[in-house]
Amino acid sequence: MNKSRQPIPAWLTLPNLLTGFRLVAAPVLLWQAWHGHRLAFLLLLAACFLSDLLDGLAARLTGQVSEFGAMLDSWADVVIYLTISVGCWWLWPVTIGREWLYVVMVVASCLLPAIAGFLKFGRFTSYHTWLVKLAAAAMGLTLYLMLLGGPVWPFRIAAVLCLMAGGEEIALTLLLTEPKSNVRSIWCVLSSRMRRRR
Repeated sequence: MNKSRQPIPAWLTLPNLLTGFRLVAAPVLLWQAWHGHRLAFLLLLAACFLSDLLDGLAARLTGQVSEFGAMLDSWADVVIYLTISVGCWWLWPVTIGREWLYVVMVVASCLLPAIAGFLKFGRFTSYHTWLVKLAAAAMGLTLYLMLLGGPVWPFRIAAVLCLMAGGEEIALTLLLTEPKSNVRSIWCVLSSRMRRRR
């Protein structure tokens, strides 16, 4: 008896599975935070940061870069940043209360570009600029430093960096006539426009 195999859906790729992990992990992180499991929260959050680091790399190495993957990554980023904010507030209320302004800056750097993209294009943008990648890495590292009792000033610098990255994303949304994925920087867009005008 010859059973025909169903083809694997095009969206079911290693990069998308790595990104999807963050979406699945978000409610688990909230559950851990609500029940006061600090260590479990930090470990799962570290796995989320690692998946964020690896999904784009996996997409490029396997040739599986896609518009769907970039959009999924943007959704996962927004969900995980909001989850981090709520979870950390539940687990470390004194620290987050003391650093509320910088926490708001980080959340705003994620939400405001998303809102701008929805207002202009009707969907999330997925630029993934160099500055966004740098800000995300800085925020992840300095968040752990702060939550584990280290100095808070690196987190404050990372929050400013996140705000700058969010500002660049909003500027890209204002400049572009249609949504694009994986834009390196606003400078790349501006220099490309100048070359076309020559």
